[in-house]
Amino acid sequence: MTAFIIGQMTIHSRDWMEEYFSKIPDVVARHKGKFTVRGGEPERMEGDNPVPDAAFIIEFPDRDHAKSFWNSDEFQSLAVLRRSGSMLNSILVDALE
Repeated sequence: MTAFIIGQMTIHSRDWMEEYFSKIPDVVARHKGKFTVRGGEPERMEGDNPVPDAAFIIEFPDRDHAKSFWNSDEFQSLAVLRRSGSMLNSILVDALE
């Protein structure tokens, strides 16, 4: 069943972004994932939580592929870089099928 990683990011510094965003699409693709949403300027529709600076949705064939991506050494190295200038909230969910 198709699975999605959905994330909301608050950015504190932009020093990490060029390297991270130049590498992350290839890492996602190697795990059979693809970005369906990747961008900034989210707009509040409802709720009181702070609006993130950026949001993304990555589609994978299934949870195993998503977890393989998330736990991979390649991604975890990039995650360390990302954490140097941002905070991420993310969840893993299944598609309706």
